[in-house]
Amino acid sequence: MAALTRLARAVIGTPVRLPQRILDRHPDLRTVHWRQGGLLPRIAGLCLGQSSVAAITLWRTVFLGARCRPTDELLLHELRHVQQFEQSRAFPLLYLWETLRSGYHRNAYERDAREYAAARLNGKGGW
Repeated sequence: MAALTRLARAVIGTPVRLPQRILDRHPDLRTVHWRQGGLLPRIAGLCLGQSSVAAITLWRTVFLGARCRPTDELLLHELRHVQQFEQSRAFPLLYLWETLRSGYHRNAYERDAREYAAARLNGKGGW
């Protein structure tokens, strides 16, 4: 059984409980499932020429990179991606197409998530 648990953690990471101080500032982060490690951040990193990404979102689950320390900015950015998933069932395809068309950093969904996080951190609310 221990081998199966280790295999599962290697593939899907482990559940993460966010620091209480962050949850106190942003209670809506509680609506997301947070995991750390696993294959997804590494695969996404390889696509970008890195060993890992800080995080990758799939529907209501965010997979943080194995060495990622969660910050308010990163968590709010990923929360916005959760919201984007909820807005359109086609979001994964739209995101991929936008990345292929514009590149990762100029991807409209990434820009939107950065702007959302910045607005939240500057006390201007969210969308």
